[in-house]
Amino acid sequence: MEQWIKAFARAGQQQWALLNGALLFYTSVPLPRQWPAELGQVARIVPVIGLGLGGLLTVLDAVLSLGMPLLLRSAVLILVGVRLTGGLHLDGAMDTADGLAVQDNRRLDVMADSCSGAFGVMVAIAILLLKTVALAAITQGRWFALMASAAWGRWGQQWAIATYSYLKPRGKGAFHKQALPSCWYALPWAIGLVLLTGLGVVAGGISWRYGVVAIAAGLSSAGLVADWLNRRLGGHTGDTYGAVVEWVEVVVLVSLACAN
Repeated sequence: MEQWIKAFARAGQQQWALLNGALLFYTSVPLPRQWPAELGQVARIVPVIGLGLGGLLTVLDAVLSLGMPLLLRSAVLILVGVRLTGGLHLDGAMDTADGLAVQDNRRLDVMADSCSGAFGVMVAIAILLLKTVALAAITQGRWFALMASAAWGRWGQQWAIATYSYLKPRGKGAFHKQALPSCWYALPWAIGLVLLTGLGVVAGGISWRYGVVAIAAGLSSAGLVADWLNRRLGGHTGDTYGAVVEWVEVVVLVSLACAN
């Protein structure tokens, strides 16, 4: 019995360290320095970060609804979401856009440049605008829209990591491929998000139509965006992982706005 308790405690400590590592890598949320953090496998639980961020934004949305107009509230939520991630994924989407604007083999070099170009700025504006307008159009089930878009966006990242090759062996996101070496490693969270959505439908929190739209938008956009970037670049980088997150979030929010 004592051995079982010790094994359970070790497993709990490992999961705690993994969660702390994911928070440090994917968000700007400060953590005490003495807390353990494991970065090697963080890609395996990144949808948890999406659910957590969506939950925080849901709480903020409820507070702001006491006196702030819907459109302004939606803009604040989107900007707070960017702040909570430190702009990590948006920066990746911008760098990816700048790289794709180049029509020769300098694409990866352009993406690695820390300076943003015109195409990157335009993409950032488009993403923020589409998210804000779509969220403002969602009047019912906003909590679900916030959580579903963030979770499916990060599952899209998992799918890109697990399914396609990584182009920069020494890049910041190279260790993600080791955590998710094949597409089979991305399937558990896809199934988990579908089950969580079904639970929300059964509990009466959302309509079945709303749930189906979120699942269809999340799965299809993740596959299409990741495949399109792979065909354009011949693989993925840390920047394109961020682009996948952002564009899947956009598609899910826009789809739910149309279904609202």
